[in-house]
Amino acid sequence: MSLTVATWNINSVRLRIDLVRRLLEEQQPDVLCLQETKCPQGQFPLKPLAELGYAHLAESGQKGYHGVAVVSRLPLHRIAMQGFCGKGDCRHVSVVVEGRKPLVIHNFYVPAGGDEPDPGINPKFAHKLFFLQEMEDFICGPGVPDDHHAMVVGDLNIAPHEHDVWSHKKLMKVVSHTPVETNAMKAMMARGRWVDVMRRQVPEAEKLYTWWSYRSRDWNGLDQGRRLDHVWANPALAENFAGMTVLRAARGWPQPSDHVPVIARFRR
Repeated sequence: MSLTVATWNINSVRLRIDLVRRLLEEQQPDVLCLQETKCPQGQFPLKPLAELGYAHLAESGQKGYHGVAVVSRLPLHRIAMQGFCGKGDCRHVSVVVEGRKPLVIHNFYVPAGGDEPDPGINPKFAHKLFFLQEMEDFICGPGVPDDHHAMVVGDLNIAPHEHDVWSHKKLMKVVSHTPVETNAMKAMMARGRWVDVMRRQVPEAEKLYTWWSYRSRDWNGLDQGRRLDHVWANPALAENFAGMTVLRAARGWPQPSDHVPVIARFRR
């Protein structure tokens, strides 16, 4: 048996519901985790996805900003939302998928952090750093019950390694690749013994991107990307990792998101 989990920052699910349908029709993951849904709670457009067999939904939505959701063709249990930094932002939802060992999936949308990587003058960057601290305490503690397989997926808005960006030298002072952010992510992963399964398949010495800016006139030709989207597994689940795909072609679909789906496969 196998389980396939996809993650995608869709940048407005109602605007791009046809792209979600296309992904589900072509790739047929068991579970799809979406970020930046920009959809008020209770207004997620599930009907066209249910017609494809994806009838199960867990969502944490708000008007205009943020928002995360999980759609699945498998039943979802123990749906929960965790708040961070006391802001009331909808940036997390978790579900449990039953199997020989229960699997808890945490779907995150980490704050982008604004433009200036200085928490003293940029409240958005300060928020991001506080969020990472609280996220670490959560996923390295109560967020993973004993005897569960576990995943953390989503748009984590950090490219932690040298070849997760198109130019390590030029982007070290750019939000998403600054040392304070990358060190925070690496410390979080080490504390929780999280395994970066994308880099288990693609060595750190090779370029790997999931995001290309809308500002680029030739995103494909220039290829100035970053890896902002992640799939982590706890050690027990990582033993069953069977491969992953970064669906780069989706960046060229009509009216695309600036992120592309990442699809991970596990033996269950």
